[in-house]
Amino acid sequence: MNVSLIYTIIALVAGSVGSVALAALLLLFSDKPLMRISTYLSYLAGGTLLGAAFLGMIPNALTMLDAAHVLQIVLAGILFFFVLEKIILWRTCRNKDCERHLNAAAPMILVGDAFHNAIDGIVIAASFLTSIEMGVFVTLSVVFHEVPQELGDFGILLRSGLTKKKALFYNALSGSSAIVTGILAFYFMQELKSFIPYALAFSASSFLYIAMAELIPEMHKKTKAFESAVQILLIIAGILIIFFIKQIH
Repeated sequence: MNVSLIYTIIALVAGSVGSVALAALLLLFSDKPLMRISTYLSYLAGGTLLGAAFLGMIPNALTMLDAAHVLQIVLAGILFFFVLEKIILWRTCRNKDCERHLNAAAPMILVGDAFHNAIDGIVIAASFLTSIEMGVFVTLSVVFHEVPQELGDFGILLRSGLTKKKALFYNALSGSSAIVTGILAFYFMQELKSFIPYALAFSASSFLYIAMAELIPEMHKKTKAFESAVQILLIIAGILIIFFIKQIH
């Protein structure tokens, strides 16, 4: 079996079902430390998403496609994800009193997450087809931003009347869409190598949108000096994680 395909499958499982399992384990904590862990992970995710987009995905796309085209795809992708979020509730607030939480039904959450995870699968496949190094830090970025989201999803499903076992099963089922689309994308993009820079640029727009439209605005709601310092340090730490992985490989 192709080595890149083996790495891709491992990464797809880690980034989808693995994120759900990790989020489920964190549910063993009581509410206060659980919220704190989830919040810190979201800060770290802001850094890894920005780092993966600017240090890896966009530079690699630029080596295969001219700059004007790459930036046009990134811009179009950001607009696409803005419209998508307006149409489909594909991510959830982490605040249990959030209006979107109160109005959202469990089936809508699961369908939206399945679509979101499907995109993550394509992102991971495209990154491993570029290089193992790229695949590793893109997978890390996916995991860091998926775990806080999955914790929020668990809360919605449990408040919708599902048992913990059913919530875990349905969340894992929703997450498995990444494995299906990732494997399909791996073979599709292997046949059409010229599609890879377009996939990388579009994927980068997904990471940038999540970081700048969701995570960073959420951080700005907390203005205390200590919390702000923690945010800055964890964002920088997330970027440095991507940077050092890139240097090692």
